Amino acid sequence: MIATIAAKELRILFASPLAWIILGVLQLLLAWLFLNQVDAFINVQGQLLQLANPPGVTEMVVAPLFGATAMILLVITPVLAMRLIAEERRNHTLPLLLSAPLSLGAIVMGKFLGLWLFLCLLIALAAAMALALLAGGPLDIGLLLVGLLGLVLLAACLAALGLYFSSLTAHPAVAAISGIGAALGLWLLDIASQEIAPLHALSLLQHFGRSNRGLLDTADVGYFLLFTATFLVLTVLRLDRDRLP
Repeated sequence: MIATIAAKELRILFASPLAWIILGVLQLLLAWLFLNQVDAFINVQGQLLQLANPPGVTEMVVAPLFGATAMILLVITPVLAMRLIAEERRNHTLPLLLSAPLSLGAIVMGKFLGLWLFLCLLIALAAAMALALLAGGPLDIGLLLVGLLGLVLLAACLAALGLYFSSLTAHPAVAAISGIGAALGLWLLDIASQEIAPLHALSLLQHFGRSNRGLLDTADVGYFLLFTATFLVLTVLRLDRDRLP
């Protein structure tokens, strides 16, 4: 049943003009950033050859591309997630869904997976741009794969966060604004963590930044999984309040 709910959410996303607009704008923006990074790398390539251990195309093109993708996901995920539960509540179909012979966990996981898979598609398009560089030379595949893993885990965190805010209201626009506000808070926390070392452990973007530099740390993976699980559990608890008489 989880797969059925996820497939339904994916179909709804692909049937939405908003999702296609976001997909198209995102591709144009990432393509522009990608080509700018490639052009910058070509311009300094002669100077890099004079260095003993120069950074490669993966560090100078792919890593910034993935970093830009992460910031874009931070902004667009609340917009994509806003209708997941809020629209069910607004259309008065949430009681029907909650009365179905499904556990709350299955409902939440299905909606979460539908959004997460859509975000993974966006990430795959960014990865395709990076892999296109293989036509011109070798890539640091290890750095690329760890960066992709970080993006996928970051997308899971943001999807869970957006789903939680969608469960709090009957108005998708309010859910989107609340999610964007939370995303802004995460960005400000990242800025503050650069000055206050103890905040490093709490900053979602700091954990992603390490993976984008090729550092695969179990503590970072654990943080992503804990963040995701926390907001999925909070969503289940919120829906449990709706199910109670």
